Amino acid sequence: MRRTRFTSHPERLRAPATSPSAHSQDREIELSDTKTRNCAIGIDVSKPTLDAHALPAEDRASFDNSPEGHDRLIAWARALRPERIVLEASGGYETAVAAALAHAGLPVVVVNPVQVRRFAQALGVHAKTDRIDARVLAQFAQAIRPEIRPLQDELTVELDALVARRRQLQDMLVAEGHRRTRAKGAVRKNIDAHIAWLERQVKHVDGDISKLIQSSPIWREKEDILCSIQGVGKVTISSVLGGLPELGTLSRQAIAALVGLAPFARDSGSWRGKRFTGGGRADVRRALYMAALVASRHNPALRVFYQRLLARGKPKKLALVATMRKLLTIMNSMLRTKTRWDERRFSAA
Repeated sequence: MRRTRFTSHPERLRAPATSPSAHSQDREIELSDTKTRNCAIGIDVSKPTLDAHALPAEDRASFDNSPEGHDRLIAWARALRPERIVLEASGGYETAVAAALAHAGLPVVVVNPVQVRRFAQALGVHAKTDRIDARVLAQFAQAIRPEIRPLQDELTVELDALVARRRQLQDMLVAEGHRRTRAKGAVRKNIDAHIAWLERQVKHVDGDISKLIQSSPIWREKEDILCSIQGVGKVTISSVLGGLPELGTLSRQAIAALVGLAPFARDSGSWRGKRFTGGGRADVRRALYMAALVASRHNPALRVFYQRLLARGKPKKLALVATMRKLLTIMNSMLRTKTRWDERRFSAA
């Protein structure tokens, strides 16, 4: 029996020495379609390189993580006609290539690396190299089929970066404040100078955030709507606009799950465990935590909601998380319906 041989390009079958019959041509087309049908591509991203793996073709390639490398990756991926291209969030190294793939009209999705690692462990894959990770990502794309959502536009990415920078500056201010309590002499003077510089930088970043929001009519409208909620400030609003562009477009259940405020069940047989929240957009949760803390004291509707949970014997932390979730769903509803805060409406919600 004659064995069929493949070239270095798995999608093409080597032509026989003699003129191919109609049957062999049909067979070549059939094999090509099989290699590209239901194709999933995983891309492991590092600062210098992109390692890609395609299934079921078992085709792999490596590209530079540069504009030229992105162009070659796009040409390679287009030939495979993928249903999904999956990348892990890699500290920002994935941003440019994900944007390039999306701009080229390819179905790209960026996923949580913790979820992918747990998937790999479930498969029994404990080794970790760039090539192995790329194949695991392709398997993840095939098995889990993560939902493809539109990527953030350039303005949203810039706003998210400014909000993140403001948070970094605030963290440095807190750290320097702790150091100042133990410092003396020249060291204390140096810390004081650094604190003054950090405070000026926070004001500069706040100004940049405000200008960016004012530059967009859509964001101006959203900010105006959300500012009508008593207890919610501009820092929270900018964090939500930058980190949660889906706000106002999803159901209340979906938006809570996306942020990580939907409680997970822990039941087995007749045993009922405590519900817990986790995952999702940690930066958005952090902003909502501070907003809920203020709103639970100063917003009449949310204060009543919070106090009612405490009166029912709920722990303070649980009551505050529930207030965060209620605040998020109210913000989602307000943006979806383009209506300002109405205490009577949201007190009954």
